Amino acid sequence: MFLPAKEQKIFNIGNVKVGGRPGELPTVLCGSIFYHKHKIVEDPVRGIFDKREAERLINQQDEWSDRTGNPCMVDVVGETHRALIRYLDFVSGVTDAPMLLNGPTPEVRMRAAEFVVEVGLLERVVYTSINYTVRPEELEFIKEKGIRAVIIQTFNPRNPMPSGSLSILREGKLLELTLKHGVTKPLLLPPVLDVPSIGLASEAIRLLKDGLGLPVGVAPCGVIGQWAKGRGKTLRDICTAGVLGLVQSAGADFIIYGAIRKAPSVFPVCAVMDAIITYTSRMHGVKPLVKDHPLYKYLSRH
Repeated sequence: MFLPAKEQKIFNIGNVKVGGRPGELPTVLCGSIFYHKHKIVEDPVRGIFDKREAERLINQQDEWSDRTGNPCMVDVVGETHRALIRYLDFVSGVTDAPMLLNGPTPEVRMRAAEFVVEVGLLERVVYTSINYTVRPEELEFIKEKGIRAVIIQTFNPRNPMPSGSLSILREGKLLELTLKHGVTKPLLLPPVLDVPSIGLASEAIRLLKDGLGLPVGVAPCGVIGQWAKGRGKTLRDICTAGVLGLVQSAGADFIIYGAIRKAPSVFPVCAVMDAIITYTSRMHGVKPLVKDHPLYKYLSRH
């Protein structure tokens, strides 16, 4: 049972709490939509998409979140600022869940963030993301616009091992630099480069929570899908379930699980794992902080 020594921070992002000691809060699950080659996207440059199917997918994730007790966010991906703005506007009208503002370049992210600030959605949005290559102008923009919640990728090109994630934040000053620019809700994201490195990411979760006390998440499912391509859906789903359990047992506070259509298979697995972790944590004096935890809301009914 992993129990970090350092006091763990909990951040409120919109209507969701993320962070804490293992067993206190259920894992926040983030499904991705409008990603590269997503079939519902008709024009990725202008942001033209199948609204009916997009709404169905978002509602499906919300329903599974309500059913299990696992909070959710929507990872909104846009290839251009024009598209990302359209997507964010649409998603915010369908669900109350927080959103990851996920753009491939600083220019896309910043233009979309300007829209978010203008329409009053900032408290529901996590700026996604920055890393060791972040430019001064992007940090100044984050400070100027009052952006508080940011995902920090902890990839360290000089040290790809778990210790590198901690050192890029400490010795590399990435965390200090981010905090100096007004970020008060940093969410840490260790790298997953291939299937074996999921184990390294799991160890990085432990190191970061132990060393910094901040919420840490991971995006482990994409590499499983790539590896299992051509090997059959059953194998992919089984391996994905195993990976989800692994990173949750390591203390992951949030998981970006990939395509939002996978919600029906992801939420039950994570809910049961959260229930097991919380039940065990009570032996160490850790109690759940929410009444609708999966231990009570999902496991007791199934």
